[in-house]
Amino acid sequence: MKENIIQLKSFELAKEIVFLHQIQTREKHEYMLSRQLLRSGTSVGANISEGTAGQSMKEESVTACQLPIKNPVKQNSG
Repeated sequence: MKENIIQLKSFELAKEIVFLHQIQTREKHEYMLSRQLLRSGTSVGANISEGTAGQSMKEESVTACQLPIKNPVKQNSG
């Protein structure tokens, strides 16, 4: 399987962000901004993984909402 360079780079970014967050909270006692940086920096990899998985969360939620609608129709017609 071919390596995804974007995923590798986003993982390296996430590692750097986690390291920076640790420094900020331990040495500088900065919590609010470093927590937001941690969420933002690590969400990049999650978004890339979601995009490469083939089906987005929006599509999954639409599919999940359509299942209960289809099931009663099948029960009434049978």
